[in-house]
Amino acid sequence: MVIQNLPLRIDRRVRTECAALVRAGYDVSVICPKETAGEPDRHILDDIHVYSYAAPPESSGLVSYVREFALCWLQTARLSFKVNRDRGFDVLQACNPPDTYWLLGALWKLRSRRYVFDQHDLCPEVYEARFGKRGLVHRALLFLESMTYRVADRVISPNPAYRDIALQRGRVPARRTAVVMSTPDADRMRRGRAHPELRGGREHLVCYVGIMGPQDGVDGLLATIDHYVHDLGREDTRFALLGFGDSLEALKADATARGLDPWVTFTGRVDHEELGRWLSTADLGVTPDPENEFNHRSTMNKTLEYMAHEIPVVATNLRETRRCAQDAAVYVSGDDPAHAATEIAALLDDPQRRVVMGRLGRSRIENELSWSIQARAYVGVFDSLVGRARPAERAHGADTPSHNIAERVAP
Repeated sequence: MVIQNLPLRIDRRVRTECAALVRAGYDVSVICPKETAGEPDRHILDDIHVYSYAAPPESSGLVSYVREFALCWLQTARLSFKVNRDRGFDVLQACNPPDTYWLLGALWKLRSRRYVFDQHDLCPEVYEARFGKRGLVHRALLFLESMTYRVADRVISPNPAYRDIALQRGRVPARRTAVVMSTPDADRMRRGRAHPELRGGREHLVCYVGIMGPQDGVDGLLATIDHYVHDLGREDTRFALLGFGDSLEALKADATARGLDPWVTFTGRVDHEELGRWLSTADLGVTPDPENEFNHRSTMNKTLEYMAHEIPVVATNLRETRRCAQDAAVYVSGDDPAHAATEIAALLDDPQRRVVMGRLGRSRIENELSWSIQARAYVGVFDSLVGRARPAERAHGADTPSHNIAERVAP
């Protein structure tokens, strides 16, 4: 497997995918960037063989991005040969962004390997949502996406809306596609013991989890918090913003300029254990992603993680979010911070309603959006590629002969 923008340890989707394959008897190797400078070039995590490289320093601007993608691609290509030499592999899986690993997949297909594209993002739509334009870069991203679709033996989509893009824009035959939602492992991600100290001495805790880029709506969330604190006069709530991204420093400056530092905490990047502590304590989760076509089509991992922890959600009114969360969320306009602040206040003042919504969300995660259901579809992709027949009741077994899979994932 290949990942470019996150180390394996903190990439929930890829770790759960790897765990499903290991349980099914596959041998899995992952190529990804290092989490820390001192991380060894090779180590084992959850029975997965991790080959890591030093990530290029964070940068901005088109030329810098191209340089970063090129360096990561070369490192990944080098390590794919090392994986082949050390362990061998039958299938190469690449996750986007970026959509650049189709060429590596094509090269390995010349040596009779199979190539799987695990699509995490719609890169052309992300660009348009981030920069508000199309142009030459947008056309280049469409080209890279089309080549990825063309080379892939299988395309894995995180929801039906993404699969529609593969079928229509990518012209991928339906038989070569599969939907595998990025849902939490209900056994591993659940509400645990609360940590009252995380409330910072305040009555309520509201959490945001996720990337903080120009397209993620965190600036709008700060406007909502501003209205909540300064217009509604609510000083009883700590807002914890968990994550990182290009806009993190600008968002910190915005929070300070709005006079929100006593109520807003930016934690930076968090691992699974730390995330669990915050979400086991939180009273409410927020999903402020703006209304645009990309977000309407995207399943927000943070919403599902809130639901897994029995946290009610205040979310922008997006089609895919409504499909997943249903009555576990309250839906607000993406450009009305006063409305969002009012709904947050109303939910925080109604603990019984929060309990009901939290239970509804948890029930959906356990019974309808369960990772165990998604894992069967995911493992089935690889079984079909390597020609492995598996009785339905043994779909997650680990007592069958293993195949080797090199997977590089970029969430």
